[in-house]
Amino acid sequence: MTENAYIPSGGLPGKIKRLQARFLARDSIQINPVRLMVSISFDDFPKSAVAVGARELEQRNWRGTYYAAAGFACTNTHHGAMFDADDISRLQKAGHEIACHTLNHVDLGQADSATTEAQSDANRDALKKLGLKGGLPAFAYPYGEAAPGNKLVLSSRHETLRGVRPGINRAGDDRNLLKAVGIDGGIEGLTKAHAFIDQAAAKPGWLIFYAHDIQDNPTEWGCTPTQFIDVLDHVRETGADVMPVTEAYRTLISS
Repeated sequence: MTENAYIPSGGLPGKIKRLQARFLARDSIQINPVRLMVSISFDDFPKSAVAVGARELEQRNWRGTYYAAAGFACTNTHHGAMFDADDISRLQKAGHEIACHTLNHVDLGQADSATTEAQSDANRDALKKLGLKGGLPAFAYPYGEAAPGNKLVLSSRHETLRGVRPGINRAGDDRNLLKAVGIDGGIEGLTKAHAFIDQAAAKPGWLIFYAHDIQDNPTEWGCTPTQFIDVLDHVRETGADVMPVTEAYRTLISS
């Protein structure tokens, strides 16, 4: 059975909740990159993000970060067939990063702290059963939804926490809710992605992209292989450093 897409709360309550998450429980990063740093990440993650995404990154000698929600493993969702143990093994052997996205892709803007802890721990345990080696220093909030209390819970368990608010990460931005730009939205979304690349190349910062399915007929959260390649080619033209999220973070804070 294919799972339908969940839609987080909207309207004024949703706006207030997101503003609270944005401005409370912050942990400012101090980075000063001399040239653009880019991380390419994938959420959930569908098999197409491995078949197309990993292949295209590796052809450029780059590696990505795969935020895995283990409850999706070996299932079909609105993004198509999802990852399995073979995908985890293949990605790790190639040098990609496996990261945390909760076990059941829970909306952490509404979940309590106990649920958040349990989802993080259960996801780690389930991924280890699927062959995960090492820890999960990088985390991404499902749907980009966070709450101040859950930011604090997760910040002690993971080195970076990533959202989906578009932007370029620079000095003073929040380690507990890093900005990221979607590779989605058709031609309009692709145009925005290119604009962020140009902005970040002109004034260096850390630009994190996230993608979901990569297929000829993508969901509204996905992109076509041609669109994905187009973004990667533009990044390469800038001469940016391209690293998985944790490697990029550690490099930036130590430089």
